[in-house]
Amino acid sequence: MPFTRVSLLAGKPPAYLAAISDSLDRALVECFGVPEADRFMAFDQLQPGEFVFDRTYRGGPRSDDFVLFHITTGKQRTPAVKERFFQGLVERLAKSPGIRPEDVMVIIANSEFEDWSFASGVSGAAPVPRDE
Repeated sequence: MPFTRVSLLAGKPPAYLAAISDSLDRALVECFGVPEADRFMAFDQLQPGEFVFDRTYRGGPRSDDFVLFHITTGKQRTPAVKERFFQGLVERLAKSPGIRPEDVMVIIANSEFEDWSFASGVSGAAPVPRDE
């Protein structure tokens, strides 16, 4: 169950954010093996001066459409799986909502299930109760 914080400059309409959400979700499902109904993300729309990024570092030039994906996941992925995810994500974002690959940055941070509580103050590492 990854959680993604998506940071971008303010001013994009809801349909643009929905397209980012859909593209990210499809890439996570298809490349990371995330379940279909497992969608958790937050959008941070920041004002100029609040979102500082180098426009040329390792792959620019970056435009004002630059988007940063910070993905926290509870399961390690191999380098090959991560590479497939990076490529799948930029391909989807290029199609919808039309973000250039140069404007996409991704950070993957790994954690353990005991670092999560999905609800009710219960550790994510606790056994899942079965319905009786």
